[in-house]
Amino acid sequence: MTDRFHALAVATIRRIPEGRVATYGQVATLCGNPRAARQVVRVLHSCSENEQLPWHRVINAKGRISLSPGRGYELQQALLSDEGVEFRLDGSIDLQRFGWDGR
Repeated sequence: MTDRFHALAVATIRRIPEGRVATYGQVATLCGNPRAARQVVRVLHSCSENEQLPWHRVINAKGRISLSPGRGYELQQALLSDEGVEFRLDGSIDLQRFGWDGR
């Protein structure tokens, strides 16, 4: 991962507004590399705490939290719920309603 991509990913994640979500692939695309979704995961894993990123606003392309129950799922769900993001009965988020368009 280049330093440039890392910096762009951090800046992009910081821009996701409260009450909205973005997908890993969307963040990668906004950073100029649509095939770098896994790199976005690495950025989130390596520096969310140090950079104080709103990590909880990044989800997978299916509109779901990728973390497993007992390994952060509940915290991410609670943080998103506190911001007004609603979950469907199947645990997914309506990306049409709560998705961020990147602007």
